[in-house]
Amino acid sequence: MAPTALLSVSNKEGLVPLAEGLLEAGYQLISSGGTAAALKAAGLEVTKVAEHTGAPEILGGRVKTLHPRIHGGILARRCEPSHQADLEAQGIAPIDVVVVNLYPFRETVANPEVAFDTAIENIDIGGPAMVRAAAKNHADVVVLTSPSQYEPFLECLRTGAISAALRRQLALEAFQHTASYDTAISSWLAAQLAGAAELPSAVAAPLRLELPARQSLRYGENPHQQATWHSEPAAGWGAAVQLQGKELSYNNLIDLDAALATVREFGYGPGAQPAAVVVKHTNPCGVAIGHSGAAALSRALDADRLSAFGGIVAINCVVDLATAELLTSLFLECVVAPGFDGPALERLATKANLRLLELNPAAIAMASRRQLRTLLGGVLVQELDDQPVDGAAWQVVSERQPTAQELDDLGFAWKLARHVRSNAITVAKGGQSLGIGAGQMNRVGSARLALEAAGDRARGAVLASDGFFPFDDTVRLAAGQGITAVIQPGGSVRDADSITACNALGLAMVVTGRRHFLH
Repeated sequence: MAPTALLSVSNKEGLVPLAEGLLEAGYQLISSGGTAAALKAAGLEVTKVAEHTGAPEILGGRVKTLHPRIHGGILARRCEPSHQADLEAQGIAPIDVVVVNLYPFRETVANPEVAFDTAIENIDIGGPAMVRAAAKNHADVVVLTSPSQYEPFLECLRTGAISAALRRQLALEAFQHTASYDTAISSWLAAQLAGAAELPSAVAAPLRLELPARQSLRYGENPHQQATWHSEPAAGWGAAVQLQGKELSYNNLIDLDAALATVREFGYGPGAQPAAVVVKHTNPCGVAIGHSGAAALSRALDADRLSAFGGIVAINCVVDLATAELLTSLFLECVVAPGFDGPALERLATKANLRLLELNPAAIAMASRRQLRTLLGGVLVQELDDQPVDGAAWQVVSERQPTAQELDDLGFAWKLARHVRSNAITVAKGGQSLGIGAGQMNRVGSARLALEAAGDRARGAVLASDGFFPFDDTVRLAAGQGITAVIQPGGSVRDADSITACNALGLAMVVTGRRHFLH
């Protein structure tokens, strides 16, 4: 009896050459619906599933391959006498190769306007059943779920038998294929129910992730830790194009993400206020805006040139030659921007180890707004803290009103504060960071670090705090260094002490009503 291959694919890429290879190897073909039509149109001999089973397609095509002559032929063990006896008694021929890929559910729901019923109709039933059956019985049945597998499989047919190792690998990929498919469906449906308020908030949907492995990393935070980068290929960092430089490390990616989040406070891509950020160990050490990318970068570097050495840079506009000259003036690890022009790339090529990444705004917009953090045995999920700053909600609580310039500076400093590890203090003036205090166990300690970094530049500058002032010590310290205005969330039981200190010392104080802890 000739071996049999069943083909039922949504993605017709490579279908005809595969079918021709199977026929050449002596296989007979069974196929359904559009797959059979495509094979017949190519002049290939194929038996329709309905002819093979003796049962017509019903329910508008919802039921066509769910039949004992299909699943019996796939699941029967060749080495099990009772299985062979059942096949003979029922007149069922074994099926040796199953080629299936599934209805385009992901592509369908990628359209945010898709009708609910249309999405439901693109949930494949028979396809996953055949894939799982073939993968379960991979010792006897080869299962192909991707056009990328066709040519390697045909090469094996031409040169000899399909090895047990290849069968197992294809089975693994088949189960991964159906798992990914089910994850996409369940995630979409959970989002639909949550959006329609049909999912009780107290009963959160299970977290299901399907992130392809983009690459293995040399190591994690330290050389003794293994690490892998998983990412959606077309969203966020998964869509970044590395134009030059060494392979990215785990720490590079963490710092790049922090730098990108900070620079996006000022827009990203065409029309954005030019801005540049230098990050070290996830904290910004220099941030500035300017009339051009080069001006912004120059000011960001000047904010703290000592810390900038070996840093990660994010720029929110296309990098030109003037900006590239600055980037090559000191040692940096990575640069990310929406683009690089030709002269800039030519100049940056002289720094062969400098990693350049191009990340377009559309890819950022496609990224999920869920933020995940792992902890022992679990995962925490929250929304990104990336809502635009709303100055209209601020309240001046001091006797002295801030000047227009102070308000601009307070807005700038406040934008930075939410990207600095708590306790966070930022000192700024004229669209440039002057001092940043991060990650201290008490707020006044962070303030001392930020003011020390600012030095004499603190005179006439402003100060932002990501959390409220529990005491008036930070206000008094800031005033002593020449700070003229402060911004903080408010909400302390001792807010009055800090406000009284501002009034006594002539400082303006603004409260935002919103905290920006970053742990």
